[in-house]
Amino acid sequence: MTEHAPGAGLADWIQAISQLLLLLIFIALFMGLNQRIQIYMWSRDIRAKLVVLQGMAEEARKKTLDYMVANGAKNPESLLSRILDFFVIMPVDIEPVDIIKRLDHLINVRRRRFKEEFEMALPDADLVARSKAETAAEIAGALNLIYKIVRHLLITGEKTRNWILIMQLQLLMPMIMKIADTYRKALNDFLKGVPIGDAAGPIVALRLAGPGARWERVDDETVAAEVDFEGRRLVLVKAEGPMSTVGKPGAATEKVVKKLIEEGRRPGLMITVDAALKLEGEETGSIAEGVGAAIGDIGPEKIRFERIAAEHGIPLRAVIVKMSMEEAILAMNKKIFQGVEKAVERVKDIIRKETRPGDTVVVIGVGNTAGVGQ
Repeated sequence: MTEHAPGAGLADWIQAISQLLLLLIFIALFMGLNQRIQIYMWSRDIRAKLVVLQGMAEEARKKTLDYMVANGAKNPESLLSRILDFFVIMPVDIEPVDIIKRLDHLINVRRRRFKEEFEMALPDADLVARSKAETAAEIAGALNLIYKIVRHLLITGEKTRNWILIMQLQLLMPMIMKIADTYRKALNDFLKGVPIGDAAGPIVALRLAGPGARWERVDDETVAAEVDFEGRRLVLVKAEGPMSTVGKPGAATEKVVKKLIEEGRRPGLMITVDAALKLEGEETGSIAEGVGAAIGDIGPEKIRFERIAAEHGIPLRAVIVKMSMEEAILAMNKKIFQGVEKAVERVKDIIRKETRPGDTVVVIGVGNTAGVGQ
């Protein structure tokens, strides 16, 4: 009779169960169970952040409504519902002939539509209050769009069991949340009416003009002033403040240059000054200069600078103040303000080196003038 060692039966059972578990795990892996678990974890994380995005969008909508109601708005709910989903269809670009003219037309139609809507909704409010309400609605619309796009991608990924799409979305969520949170904070700064980082260009123009400058409107929400600087005549262009607007710097500059040429004063130099996105690792408020039109425009305004400069042979120079996207739309910080001071001195140096006494120089401060007057 064969005798078994004590515990041998238990060891056999443990070995059999271990082998069975390994077989089940192999089958589960072969059937893609690990991917399903991973998709579930990713989806759960995205859904948690989606709730936060929804809260941000609703908070922005509420603050915008509260601001409009406080300024005597009529039917703000109806207006905001239309504005949040307002869109512009880009012109056909497969045939590029006159595409800038068509794009400019569509942008102007949109600007007029927004202005008319807020004029009707806020008949008793001043221009500054209306511009704040318009910007607040734009921010609320941006947050709402971010929320809807993330929701769309998540649902699409789950329906099609596209784990790559869900994985990519989950990896992008930290960046998306950072952008959304920046918009949320920016809403408060715009409603307070404080200067933001993007106001660097207009402030440079303001500092060059000095306190005694006489500003006149030359185009829609855009003003200009003429002052002396070391024997030169400086013509300064910026958006009209303290409204939340970027104006139409390209169109205004085009008018200014044509008028100067009619007077026999062809500008010897044009300088655009604007905020620009810095690369990670670069110092906020650092300055750089170059050639061309410094403006974050999709085309119509930027091309006006290039065309008028090329048509009349005017050197076109650019000075930028570097900052992150978050810093550009949030309240201006100390580093950016110090960068503005550096930009003022850099512009003066360029004028001294590249023009002579008696020359006329056009300097354009590009950017949003929220909280920046004349």
